[in-house]
Amino acid sequence: MSIEIRPATLADEEPFLDLLEQLFEPPGARAPGYTRERGSFGFRWAVSGEQSDVLLAFSGESLTGLASVYCDIESIRYGRRCWLQDLVVDRDARSGGVGKQLIAAAADWARAHGCTHLALSSGMGRVDAHRFYEREGMEPAMNYELWLGE
Repeated sequence: MSIEIRPATLADEEPFLDLLEQLFEPPGARAPGYTRERGSFGFRWAVSGEQSDVLLAFSGESLTGLASVYCDIESIRYGRRCWLQDLVVDRDARSGGVGKQLIAAAADWARAHGCTHLALSSGMGRVDAHRFYEREGMEPAMNYELWLGE
């Protein structure tokens, strides 16, 4: 399968939001307070920002994967971090190399934005995803979250 990865444009919002829904399927879950309106706002913010982007993977005209990337902190110890969020590969395209290409594209984007490392968070139940991340050279780490409400 030939894959093209490119930055999203505002015109990609609807297919992006449709594919993002697959992230909520088991073993995932809908993020607290998530609505399509919130997704739309976040998509437009990421696409329009200088320190963020949405990377889309296409097979022909079909959207097969996505990843959002953010330069989010300048760590005293580690330098600038790129946070990889919302990595989704269409259920019909999984295990075909799309995720591998999205991670490579995210790493290239991060380097181009002066980042020293790429990080992501993954739910405890996503065992297959964890194996994939480790195959791609990522090291497991633990992070904690405190939801602050609406």
